Amino acid sequence: MRSITRQRLAQEVLGALSSGHKRQVFFANTNFVVQCRPLRKRLQAPSVCVVNDGIGMDLASLLIHRRRFAENLNGTDFIPYLCTQSVRPLRFFLLGSRPGVAVQAARHLVDRLGQQVVGTCDGYAEYAEAGDELVARINASGAEVVLVAFGNPGQETWILDHCAACNVPAMFGVGALLDFLSGNTRRAPSWMRTLHLEWLFRLCLEPRRLLKRYTWDMIGFFWICLRAGKQS
Repeated sequence: MRSITRQRLAQEVLGALSSGHKRQVFFANTNFVVQCRPLRKRLQAPSVCVVNDGIGMDLASLLIHRRRFAENLNGTDFIPYLCTQSVRPLRFFLLGSRPGVAVQAARHLVDRLGQQVVGTCDGYAEYAEAGDELVARINASGAEVVLVAFGNPGQETWILDHCAACNVPAMFGVGALLDFLSGNTRRAPSWMRTLHLEWLFRLCLEPRRLLKRYTWDMIGFFWICLRAGKQS
């Protein structure tokens, strides 16, 4: 996992777009660490960039390495930032989330962020119907950036499985980003994000779905980190 600023990461991604070199970017929060353990060898590929997302990652870094990450990074903030750093509109393909959400998120990217969206596919019936033809559809669209919103570890697995066949320079696993861009899910107030309390806001909104992630899974996360620290 890299300690990197959003400015440097944006430069690397835009450089990949210019050169045609492929990059797969994953935002690692505590849920990512727990759910993506079976993928850890594949995540060490040279084209993969894993960056930190959330206060849990910072706490683990302090506990094990006695230092914090350079900056907190997450797809919800980074993708809009990436758009502002590009001198031209980027061509996006949006994959995942519930029916209709990707289309609504596409409108936000076009109308509010001035980007191009060359294709969308929800993560349900449309995805099932596309089947093996989805990669060809993405390639035919001329997309430069694919945002995959399947959640952990589905989005990471899909990207790692298909990045070689996709003629796309940049692929991101973005979790709930499409829900936020579409307006279907509210973000925490800015003061909560500043204090790294967005997880608490989301827990209050979706306690049934997220309670296990922020209790038992959190214990599992720190156990994994402590074990890795002893082995390093």
